[in-house]
Amino acid sequence: MKKMTSGELRSMWLNFFKSKGHAVIPSASVIPENDPTVLFTTAGMHPLVPYLLGSKHPAGTRLTDVQKCIRTGDIDEVGDASHLTFFEMLGNWSLGDYFKKDMIAWSWEFLTSPEYLGLDKDKLAFTVFEGEDDIPRDDEAAGYWMEQGVKPENIYFLNRKHNWWGPAGQTGPCGPDTEMFIIRDQEPCGPDCSPACSCGRFMEIWNDVFMQYNKNAEGQYIPMEKKNVDTGMGLERTVCTLNGCKSVYETDAFTGILAKISELSGKGYEDDAATTKAFRIVADHLRTATFIMGDPRGVSPSNVDQGYVLRRLIRRAVRYGMGIGMGEGFTSEIAQVIINQYAEVYPELKQNEAFVLEQFKLEETRFARTLRQGEKEFAKVVSRLDGKTVIDGVDAFHLYDTYGYPIEMTRELAAEQGLTVDEKGFADHFAAHQKLSQVGAEQRFKGGLADNSAQTARLHTATHLLQAALRRVLGDEVAQKGSNITAERLRFDFKFGRKVTKDELAQVEALVNEWIAADVPVVMTETTVEAAKAEGAIGLFESKYGECVRMYTMGEYSKEICGGPHASHTGELVSFKIQKEESSSAGVRRIKAVIGAKPED
Repeated sequence: MKKMTSGELRSMWLNFFKSKGHAVIPSASVIPENDPTVLFTTAGMHPLVPYLLGSKHPAGTRLTDVQKCIRTGDIDEVGDASHLTFFEMLGNWSLGDYFKKDMIAWSWEFLTSPEYLGLDKDKLAFTVFEGEDDIPRDDEAAGYWMEQGVKPENIYFLNRKHNWWGPAGQTGPCGPDTEMFIIRDQEPCGPDCSPACSCGRFMEIWNDVFMQYNKNAEGQYIPMEKKNVDTGMGLERTVCTLNGCKSVYETDAFTGILAKISELSGKGYEDDAATTKAFRIVADHLRTATFIMGDPRGVSPSNVDQGYVLRRLIRRAVRYGMGIGMGEGFTSEIAQVIINQYAEVYPELKQNEAFVLEQFKLEETRFARTLRQGEKEFAKVVSRLDGKTVIDGVDAFHLYDTYGYPIEMTRELAAEQGLTVDEKGFADHFAAHQKLSQVGAEQRFKGGLADNSAQTARLHTATHLLQAALRRVLGDEVAQKGSNITAERLRFDFKFGRKVTKDELAQVEALVNEWIAADVPVVMTETTVEAAKAEGAIGLFESKYGECVRMYTMGEYSKEICGGPHASHTGELVSFKIQKEESSSAGVRRIKAVIGAKPED
């Protein structure tokens, strides 16, 4: 097994697929564009959904990249050996080009060739889809693995839970996958030991998804004429495996960060189990927060959406950092290490360095105020106990929900006074809160790119006109910081230093409606970033685009580099109405707006 650094694996991956005719495309933003279903980019395929659904990609039909990803569903699990909230995903795609035979041959070559990973062929296992109902077993994929020399006993047929992908929405492209595993040197857990069990004998390293069906509204799986391939290999996990590390935190992705934590805390990473956990949480959460704020669409800590997750990450890191003796201002010092480490691969971190460091300092200050306020409220709770020794779960949850005071802090303060906390009562209220939040999110994120493509295209086109009107009324200071589109409305975040007046909003709305009434065509041309700029196009997130980009022009009103869906004429928007203008975060304003219903709607 070949040992290598993160940088070596990144380069090896991109060069391998480049040699197979793939265009290398930059990582997209970690904050999705025009996808209301998630807060962050969670997988390599996420930014490519429009192209997997049939749109033509400017770079061609064979693509490869290293995508920045964030998954926050397991924040509370971070601290163990494997969970990360930010990770890099190595990926490659075929958009109606090659399919199973080529992909499996290339996967085998990359895994086993001495020129690449050089893994022991007899220490690899593979899973394929076992089939169900009208979908046959994927004997085709299994056959191609055996053509490479894989023994039949190292191929496992598993069910939908393990070897099926998609669709992204209720309908759309989907299909079986084949997953690749390293067989570790440990005895089978039983006669049925396979990659489906969790005994630890099999470690996943790569996943090839074969999108060969289209699920329709009736739930039928129709074979697609143009089939796609989507693959993914986790960078940190693979480097960990190749180097025989005990966890991802022992790889070069974290060694510099952990060294800084040790310097600032005066403690060692492996002093004891609690310290190791704290080091890991601080390292992971601050790395993720740095990438969120350092992104071209970077957000600030807040109480909603991405900003809420960001605030939670920073404050959890601060709490654990305080627990190992780290002093005030440590978050920005660690962020500086992270920025320096990744600046060459992700230059946007260096470009947004001042903003990132400032936000860390501000959030640490805010959290200090929260802790002081929480301590005051805790004292009031204690004064009402009247001789009881247990803090009610309702009170503990009120401290958390209303004042942002962490349950861990409540527990510690209680212990100092010989008190305990009704943990079950707190957990019950917390679970109920989570359930309500999820229901709210489901309603808020109802719909999406895959299910409302026509409406999405109209609303997305409206964001172009809105930005053009804002820049005309408020000046070139206006710069897009993000957008979110549901089936009902658009939300547009933009950089601007003050509240927009009612008169200015009226001017913006009038301009957009004037341009809609003009019913000019929305013209797409494929060009280079340099040529588009020369024509006066704005492209606030150019770093995600390859050499060839799409430029959308709407008369003399709007000219933008963009990869999203669009209407064919501005008149399709019918009308435009601003519903609300408000602050999103420091220096960022937010507009919510709707467009008129088309006659056929």
